[in-house]
Amino acid sequence: MKLALVLIIYRSNSSVAKEASIFCEKALKDRNIKSKSIGSDFDTKKIEQYLFNLPSLPDLLIVLGGDGTVLKSANALVHYDIPLLSFNIGGNLGFLTQEKDFLFDKSFIKILEKEEFTIDLRNRLHCEVYSKENLGVRKIIKSYDALNDFYFKSVEEDISPTNQIQIEIDNEKVNEYKGDGLIISSSTGSTAYSMAAGGPIVHPSINAFVINPICPMSLASRPIIIPDTSKVIIRAVQKNKREIKLWKDGSKCMTVKENDYCEINKGTKPCKMIKFNKSISYYITLIKKLDWKGNLSLKNNQLN
Repeated sequence: MKLALVLIIYRSNSSVAKEASIFCEKALKDRNIKSKSIGSDFDTKKIEQYLFNLPSLPDLLIVLGGDGTVLKSANALVHYDIPLLSFNIGGNLGFLTQEKDFLFDKSFIKILEKEEFTIDLRNRLHCEVYSKENLGVRKIIKSYDALNDFYFKSVEEDISPTNQIQIEIDNEKVNEYKGDGLIISSSTGSTAYSMAAGGPIVHPSINAFVINPICPMSLASRPIIIPDTSKVIIRAVQKNKREIKLWKDGSKCMTVKENDYCEINKGTKPCKMIKFNKSISYYITLIKKLDWKGNLSLKNNQLN
């Protein structure tokens, strides 16, 4: 990979991540590679203006922080075809990040130059919120992109968090979920909120959506996995007369009114995530994060 300009985004409320960005800039400068740093306290409009003022688009985005910083950065650059390389700085091992040792021993530059990596294409979710006007004409109110998930919960003003949500898949009404909410997750996001809500872990190379109810009131409401070529429609059940709040990747988006509905599809542009050949595998990440048993013979050898 030829590197002329690198954009670095670091977790803005972390002094450790800020120091790591300074270290990264110096390491790149020593190899005659230009770089620019920005904290993660930006909004999408601000980062677009920032990119506009650069002499050219960056060849690479380096993210220093945890999975939350990665999600924000990936969503902000959804319209730009820039590969993303992330290092977990200041926290535990993340599902979306590389080990920080590659950064601090400066080996990441040689790995990039020698192209000893693969690029994982992580499919995004795209959501359009529609409002029905007179004569049944529909109008797009807002549109959003997410790498992990969209989910729907009651608005904070409601006395009870219980809501009732209708779901359609490929123009067929499938179910009405009554409970605390509903998650629509990508395969990448299956290890995030969906997993915490009891959903299945799906390998990120599998092209799928996970539909997962949050604390359903019926035992018949189970998580399901569907092709990510599906069109998913979400509506608040009108007889319930309650609005629902739309969230994406842990951030509030908007309130979906009684007559509004959301259409969720696979995003048009996948997120390009760099994975080093020498990095730990996806399964070792699961073993470490979820405290699975893994290879007991290796653990026994480490104890002896």
